Amino acid sequence: MNQRNFFAELKRRNVIRVAGLYLVGAWLLIQVASTVFPAFDVPGWALRGLIITLVLGFIPALIFSWVFELTPTGLKRDEDVPPAQSIAPRTARRMDRMIIVVLVLALGYFGFDKFVLSPRREAARVAVAEAKPAASPRSVAVLAFDNLSDDKGSEYFSDGISEELLTVLQKIPGLHVAARTSAFSFKGKSATAQEIGEKLGVARLVEGSVRKAGQIVRIAARLTQANTGEEIWSENYTRELKDVFAVQTELAATIVEQLKGQLTNGVAGPVMKAEIQAQVQAAEKGGTKNVEAHQHYLQGRFYLNRYSEKAVSDALIEFQRAVKLDPSFALAWAGVADTHLWYCKYATVGGLGVFDARLASAREAVARALALEPNLPEALRARADIELSFDFDWKGAAETLRTALALAPADPTIVTDAGTLAMAKGDPVQGVALYRQAVALDPVNPVALSFFAFNLALTKQFAEAQAEYARVIELIPTAPWSHAGLALSFLLQGKFEEAAVEGQKDAADWARLLVVSLARWSQKQIPEADAALADLIKSSADGAAFQIAEVYAYRGEKDRAFEWLERARRQRDSGLVGLQVDPFLANLHEDPRWNAFLHKMGLADDQLK
Repeated sequence: MNQRNFFAELKRRNVIRVAGLYLVGAWLLIQVASTVFPAFDVPGWALRGLIITLVLGFIPALIFSWVFELTPTGLKRDEDVPPAQSIAPRTARRMDRMIIVVLVLALGYFGFDKFVLSPRREAARVAVAEAKPAASPRSVAVLAFDNLSDDKGSEYFSDGISEELLTVLQKIPGLHVAARTSAFSFKGKSATAQEIGEKLGVARLVEGSVRKAGQIVRIAARLTQANTGEEIWSENYTRELKDVFAVQTELAATIVEQLKGQLTNGVAGPVMKAEIQAQVQAAEKGGTKNVEAHQHYLQGRFYLNRYSEKAVSDALIEFQRAVKLDPSFALAWAGVADTHLWYCKYATVGGLGVFDARLASAREAVARALALEPNLPEALRARADIELSFDFDWKGAAETLRTALALAPADPTIVTDAGTLAMAKGDPVQGVALYRQAVALDPVNPVALSFFAFNLALTKQFAEAQAEYARVIELIPTAPWSHAGLALSFLLQGKFEEAAVEGQKDAADWARLLVVSLARWSQKQIPEADAALADLIKSSADGAAFQIAEVYAYRGEKDRAFEWLERARRQRDSGLVGLQVDPFLANLHEDPRWNAFLHKMGLADDQLK
């Protein structure tokens, strides 16, 4: 068959028309699917699968149209249809009309997308990108004071002064204060007042410096209008170190005095300085008048905020020195509890005996703090953490968090714990809403962000989860669950190779091994999955029993999964807090042992009611 006859035959058998109709129809189908699928949270692999199927189907469709002809009596091989009985010309006319209809639909969709959908998408994108929280005139951020001391090791002191001022201001009714992590994120950066105010959503900035020389402290402070950079007030203080507490009180009272018009809506009578000072002093409960103990406490907070095992060890030493110097220092006792709880959750060394000793020490420290100050938010937060993460006392945690939130509603850590409690009770909608609130209170807090991102992924809000994980990784890439959390998000979307690659970047061995064992099992790479699971059991059986249970449940090995869940319960594994909403345990839900285990955990429906 020569080339001219071949093309004539393609035309006679309607192969060219089939190709045109197929291509136009496939394009239209892909465009509609790419718009509709995300609206119904259809996984990304479904659209990719559709595209691949359509591409692979193109050549078979052409071959089919070459070999067969549609006749009034059904499909027949073209060679079996006599030319006099062929209806190919009639079929061609019908296909021409179909091509025209599909082209009209494609052009209509193209116009609708270009002139209606695209402008709406762009407007929504711009609105999200440009949306900034309206800065209330009653809002302020306390930035980290500069350390001007000759001893650069005194940075803890300048940080501590500004952090304590921030804490006092947070407890003043009617005043919104940006959270510490977000406010301190500008330390050492050359951001303008306007940039800081916009990012933190505040109208005023408190800035300053501290110079410590021997027993003399010089503190310079100023209050600035964020949107203009205009200085509203400034003051310098030179005091002996023993008077630093009075300076903090005077600073806080003066700042509130400067904001009194906004705090009273401009209609109440003047707020007397003495009244404000009394209010500030009432908010300073749990502190100390021992200068040396106070310095050790500031050093402890400085180290604890570094989020590393070595720094937490140093923090514990400083807090213990503080309470030894002043046994009535409630805030320092709360610091002792925080360090022990950090070890219980994240330490990579020590067995169950060490864990039990740490948890017992945390309980004792919380009890000491609350005996001294029953309504100290920092101590209540630590108690709620114990009740929630280790005792699985859902009712007790709810009561403690309710009290803590009433005392410190803007504390992002307390709000995060409230979100975790909601997730534990199987209420992901409320849980994610509370995590979102915590992030709004402290936008660059890596702990709040990681909880928020992880639970967005659990609730299949993958695009937003991945955006939040990018922020977590930027802020603290070495934290457990930074890369591993993003990897689990990929895993839930069926992106197994992406999950394996991302999970291997995680700094925590147990998190990395969890992801690799799940991803390789999904890819049918059984030897690699088995090896990762074996390593996970060998290295982390005492600290990651819950994660081992997840792997066995995901593999469908139910007996082993329940064995490890029971072990996790005995070991008070904090991972069990996510039991109700964990997608990797889905294979266990139809097993009668599942409800029995929920009952042991106090999470059965009748118990939660």
